[in-house]
Amino acid sequence: MASSTKEIDRELPPLLRVYKDGTVDRFLGSPIVPPIPLDPETGVSSKDIIISQNPLIQARIHLPKLTNQTQKLPILVYYHGGAFCLESAFSFLHQRYLNIIASQSNVIVVSVEYRLAPEHPLPAAYDDGWFSLKWITSHSIENNNDIINIEPWLINHGDFDRFYIGGDTSGANIAHNALLRVGNNGDESLPGDVKIKGALLAFPLFWSSKPVLSESVEEHEQSSPMKVWNFVYPDAVGGIDNPLINPLADDAPSLDKIGCPKILIFVAGKDDLRDRGIWYYEAVKKSGWKGEVELVHVEGEEHCFQIYHPETQNSIDMVNRIASFLA
Repeated sequence: MASSTKEIDRELPPLLRVYKDGTVDRFLGSPIVPPIPLDPETGVSSKDIIISQNPLIQARIHLPKLTNQTQKLPILVYYHGGAFCLESAFSFLHQRYLNIIASQSNVIVVSVEYRLAPEHPLPAAYDDGWFSLKWITSHSIENNNDIINIEPWLINHGDFDRFYIGGDTSGANIAHNALLRVGNNGDESLPGDVKIKGALLAFPLFWSSKPVLSESVEEHEQSSPMKVWNFVYPDAVGGIDNPLINPLADDAPSLDKIGCPKILIFVAGKDDLRDRGIWYYEAVKKSGWKGEVELVHVEGEEHCFQIYHPETQNSIDMVNRIASFLA
C-alpha cells in the first residue's frame, strides 16, 4: 500500500491509523455494498437517502414486504456500532443484519450514516444522530412542506405511534443520549410531538474512570474503551467521565427522565462490555425511572455476535426477541 510510506500522525491499534496528510487507513469493518431494491433472502427493499447536505448525513432505509400499498409499519431508527470510527450504514454486515430485522420484525428501519471520527471527532456523531431523529419524525406532520429531501416510504408507510430507536455498541450509546435529550429537556421534544415508544440497546458502549463489577483494576487504564474514547473525543470535558460515555458521572443527566417507556438491553458473556451493560441496567432500575427495562444476557457469545453470525441459534433467538419487543 502506498500509504505505508507516509508519515504516521497517530493511530488506534488495531482499528485505524491517521497520517500527517490527513488520510486514514481503517483496518476493520465490512465492505460497502449498494442497497438492494428487493432482497431475495428477506423480501426487504432498501435504498439510500440524504438527510442533510451540509453536513452530509445519509441513511439507508429498509422496507419489508408490504401486504398492501396503504400498510403502516413501526419505525426503528438505528445507529450502527464501530467505536464511533468504523463501520457504516452502507456496509455488508449492517445491510444483511437490518434486512433480517426489518423482515422478522415487520418494521421500517432507518439506518443512519453519521460522520465518523477521526475526520469528524465527537460530538459530530451525536449531532448527526439528533438531527436525523428530528428529520425522520418531521415526516409525521401533515402537509409539512419544510422537509428537505422528503422520504415517501416514511410518509406512506411509517406509523409514528410505533416509533423506536436503537443501535449496537457506540450506536446504542448514541441512542441512549438521544433518549436523555428527549426526556430531560422539554424544549427538545421531537417534531409532531412524536414519542419514542422503546429503545433497543445492544452491547452498549459506556465506560468510566473506575472499573465496575468484574472489570480488572490493573487493565482498566489500558482498556480498549478508554483508548477509543480518548481518540474519538480528545477534547471531551471530563475525559472518560464525560456524561456522554459515563451515564453515572456526577454531572450526567438523571436517568429517571429517560424519554421512552421501555428499554431492551443485550449483553454477551464473552464481551468486554458485558459488565457495563449490566451496570447501566442496574442504574436505570435504581434511578426512579417509571419505565420497564429488561436485560437479556446471552452466555458464551462474543461482542455483536448476531451481526457477524446471524445463522446461529443464539442470533435467531436474539432477532426473535427484538421482533417481539418491536411488536
